[in-house]
Amino acid sequence: MRVKALLLVILLTGSAAFADGPAWDSLNAEQQQVLSAFRDSWGDMPAERRQRLATGAERWSSMTPEQREASKQRFGRWRGLSNERRELIRERYEIYRSLPPEQQKRIRENFKRYQSMNKERRERLRERWEKMSPEERQNLRERMQQRREQRRNRPPRRQ
Repeated sequence: MRVKALLLVILLTGSAAFADGPAWDSLNAEQQQVLSAFRDSWGDMPAERRQRLATGAERWSSMTPEQREASKQRFGRWRGLSNERRELIRERYEIYRSLPPEQQKRIRENFKRYQSMNKERRERLRERWEKMSPEERQNLRERMQQRREQRRNRPPRRQ
């Protein structure tokens, strides 16, 4: 019983510390260096944002120079987007996160397949999609879903 009470106290105090977000002094030297631009405003930030920044700084510290460069480029593209476009991306990401793992996997695989196509093929697909009406798009989605189900239900090939 004492162990359960002790665990409960630890969990409650730990979650309270997390709710406040990390204090500037609790960050390691590398995190502080990466986040130095935020030092003066750190205490005024919401706890969730401080936690995200601290986690991001930790991740940044573990990246190779190539990964850091790629990350800088992605962030530059992100900052170049309009607020409306960023909000749309955030909304779609939340929808994606709410999907079951198998659907997320299918989306990732389709995206990889799309990225592996040459530029002309991607442009043709994009133009074709943009010319479709909402009804045509929905019909295409349904046909693709039927094909997936047929492949899933097909007996294995004999070799």
